[in-house]
Amino acid sequence: MDKIKILVADDESRMRKLVKDFFVKKDFEVVEAADGEMALDCFYEQKDIALLILDVMMPKVNGWEVCREVRQSSKVPIIMLTAKGGEDDELNGFDLGADEYITKPFSPKILVARAEALLRRSNILTEDAVILTSGGIELNKTGHNVKVDGKDIELSFKEFELLEYFMENEGIALSRERILDSVWDYDYFGDARTIDTHVKKLRSKIGEKGDYIKTVWGVGYKYSTGE
Repeated sequence: MDKIKILVADDESRMRKLVKDFFVKKDFEVVEAADGEMALDCFYEQKDIALLILDVMMPKVNGWEVCREVRQSSKVPIIMLTAKGGEDDELNGFDLGADEYITKPFSPKILVARAEALLRRSNILTEDAVILTSGGIELNKTGHNVKVDGKDIELSFKEFELLEYFMENEGIALSRERILDSVWDYDYFGDARTIDTHVKKLRSKIGEKGDYIKTVWGVGYKYSTGE
């Protein structure tokens, strides 16, 4: 079986080597890029790149611009790396379509764990499909795709996981803290606005079914179809 290929783009060679070494130990193939322009060239030339790890502050083309351009044509998982810890920067990353956002300094083991989680969810597995259905929404956990009234809907990884979590907990009021712990599945210290941003985008993408995701004031959200 071919190794999964990851693109690591960072203008610091030591950082690239650190990240590369940890992924190689886990039997991944790693392609390196020293700036955003090189990252885009590599992504377009090599059609089998399964995940992008992008530093935000890179010369020529920064990580935000790379993320924005890649998202115009691909749903490949994207992890952003940055020295900035501001919540607005993180929300900007999610708005552009990033799936994860990690602030430097970070644990390479945690980076690998998050990358593996994203890749597990993006791969089409050979086992029998596990499908959730509710109120005209069909969520295929195995194939990682969603249909609304029979029509395919494009969701990011976190939007997919959020919808999956809501559907699995239909009728239950879920606090933002509980959603963070369950959907982001790691110790997360960001602002609750991260959830609100994802919920807003998810509601928009599933159209009138977005009304199923109800705001519970002072608590969080509840998914209910009224069936």
